[in-house]
Amino acid sequence: MYSPETTKYLIHLTLQIEGVVDKPDVVGAIFGQTEGLLGEDLDLRDLQRTGRVGRIDVQITTKRGETKGEILISSSLDRAETALLASSLETIDRVGPCTAHVKVDRIEDIRVTKRRRIVERAKELLLEDFDEGAINSDDLLDEVREVIRIEKLEYLGDERVHAGPNVTASDAIILVEGRADVINLLRYGIKNAVAVEGTSIPRIIIELCSQKTATTLLDGDRGGELILRELLQVAEIDFVAYSPRGKSVEEMSRKEIVKALRNKVPVEVLTDQIPDEGAAERSPPSACPAPEEQPPEQQKGREENRKPPTTIGEHMADVRDRKIARFLSPDYTVLLESNAADVEGALQNLNGGVEGIVVDGTIDQRLLDQIGGKEIEFVAARDFKGIIKRPLSVRLMKIG
Repeated sequence: MYSPETTKYLIHLTLQIEGVVDKPDVVGAIFGQTEGLLGEDLDLRDLQRTGRVGRIDVQITTKRGETKGEILISSSLDRAETALLASSLETIDRVGPCTAHVKVDRIEDIRVTKRRRIVERAKELLLEDFDEGAINSDDLLDEVREVIRIEKLEYLGDERVHAGPNVTASDAIILVEGRADVINLLRYGIKNAVAVEGTSIPRIIIELCSQKTATTLLDGDRGGELILRELLQVAEIDFVAYSPRGKSVEEMSRKEIVKALRNKVPVEVLTDQIPDEGAAERSPPSACPAPEEQPPEQQKGREENRKPPTTIGEHMADVRDRKIARFLSPDYTVLLESNAADVEGALQNLNGGVEGIVVDGTIDQRLLDQIGGKEIEFVAARDFKGIIKRPLSVRLMKIG
């Protein structure tokens, strides 16, 4: 019908003829009745020969002795020339022997139509093809940084365990479960982590623990608990840091990792996983010294200058020798403080949200069973007596 490469405008004309004619009759009438009408420069035959006007397309139907239809003529002339040409076509009054009526219906700007079509298609592409492939600068940076972190990984010992770049040079190490955990700690600038790689503890891990201050940071699930038990049996562990329940170290955010490491507890306060002979050989932790080891003036200063505790260790030190119990929130603020002898009654008045209990008193099996039913993460107490069955979800710590 017309060449889309050169066409600027498309003239739409309606045709009504009082009689029956064919397409060649209409085309002949157009050329015959417009010849010489607009001068040589706008002669329709010359315009079509030079490509400034396209082929004349006629679509007609005949019914009950009348012919109706549409004429389409493409133009690459300017706006004024196209309008002049279109208006000249309205002068056609006969087609063959029949009376005819030709009227310009509209002049379509092909470029506007194209632009509209381009915009609509662009909207479709934007919604359909870019929804999963949008470019995010942060994602690109993370991808590059991930390569750098992986390149920084080292392999230690004959077992080639994964480790951060500072493990060998550092005085302290953090024991995690696997390679992904080491990479996650590297992501937040912690470069002294080393992977245990399962429950079969590599010899290099045992050697490192004997030479450096070792802190465990294992997944908060059953697997993490089993690895911790084995580590405590075969390696010299100094501190234990705990992940949130049910969460793996590779999933932890920077804030969660920092909080877990800040609230690490000395291994001596764990009552259920340390062999008796190992506990006897270890000296009491400096963070929780026994009362008799503190000079009287130091104890007095502690009472007079007590600061708001922010860690488990600080709460343990703060309740010691005061015969009180504290019920702590997940951020270790005090939800309730009671007499150490009234822990059972205080439990009944709490409706959840308790992360742990620190009590300057003794916990027995009956009280521990009640605590186990409250979804409490840990209990730190002066002593545990008659404990036969420990709830797996509750960590037990002993106040020195």
